[in-house]
Amino acid sequence: MIYLDYQATTPLAPEVFEAMVPLLRDQFANPHSAHRMGRMAAAQVEVARDEIGKLLPAGGRTVFTSGATEALNIAIQGVPPGDIVTIATEHAAVLDTVEALRRAGRGVTVLPVGADGIVNMAAAARAIRPGVALVAAMLVNNEIGVIQPVAALADMARRAGALMLCDAVQGYGRVAIPNGCDMVAISAHKIHGPKGVGALWVRNGVKPAPLIHGGGQEGGLRSGTLSPALCAGFGVAARLMRERAEADAAHVAMLARLALALLPEWGLNGSAEARYPGNLNLRREGLDGARLLSYCRNIAFSLGSACASGSGRPSHVLRAIGLTEGQARGSVRIGFGRYTTPAELESAAQALNEAAAAQAAP
Repeated sequence: MIYLDYQATTPLAPEVFEAMVPLLRDQFANPHSAHRMGRMAAAQVEVARDEIGKLLPAGGRTVFTSGATEALNIAIQGVPPGDIVTIATEHAAVLDTVEALRRAGRGVTVLPVGADGIVNMAAAARAIRPGVALVAAMLVNNEIGVIQPVAALADMARRAGALMLCDAVQGYGRVAIPNGCDMVAISAHKIHGPKGVGALWVRNGVKPAPLIHGGGQEGGLRSGTLSPALCAGFGVAARLMRERAEADAAHVAMLARLALALLPEWGLNGSAEARYPGNLNLRREGLDGARLLSYCRNIAFSLGSACASGSGRPSHVLRAIGLTEGQARGSVRIGFGRYTTPAELESAAQALNEAAAAQAAP
């Protein structure tokens, strides 16, 4: 099986697995217990927190969560009263949450994007005004890989007196996170870490209201017993992202050039310049992406966000950039990274081309 679905999840790094095993098997104490075993487990959590923080802005605290969806919900639902501004191509964890708040009476503005997937900055300037409580923007889009101008949006938010939330799930460790953000959501399993753990970075002085009440863990913002194994795995994954940043970036850039050369009849969705190269969303006229996915059974790729798969609806991201329903249904996303080999990409491209040609044949 050739795995080309790195935006859905990434392979677990061997070093992460090795770091987690002792904490699952032997060092099983509750990290919130006061005895020596508990303090030893807690120390592992704090080592991980420190490693994760090295890839985040200075001047804040990192709060562990069950994943990025929870982190985003804390950030969005926990802000003081006021309007919310976000972007049409955001993840469902943002769009569905702000929609729920809109139904409850909050003012919500969803900004449009251009054909390149970049937010309309003129619309943003009109919407981000005094009275707005929160601006939420994804750093790297999970479906088309486009990088949003988060720093510029953060400047607008600050001038309006609003908080800036950055969904950095796809960008953490790969694209620098602007210092102007007030909250940042990240996830371990997108950086070769374990599933089931994420984090919300919160700038000093920013105090969102908690969603979960109980034991007061994580400074009272997120109650519940932490898993030292998951936290430690997240920490090791973050350290590897930092240590291997240059090598990983060069490898991904090489793979992107190779993929585009091997798939010349496919068009690229979204900006060709302002993007993370490890995410290629490609379309081919007249193609049925679902049939292609079924035909290429030995290749793991996707038709869009894994969180929305099976809905039967065309991607809201692809529709937002102006694609017709047919073009959206004829688009596929291939994602690759640290453990993808050129040979795997060549084999996958050949299979995709053959399957697409077979569909087009009379």
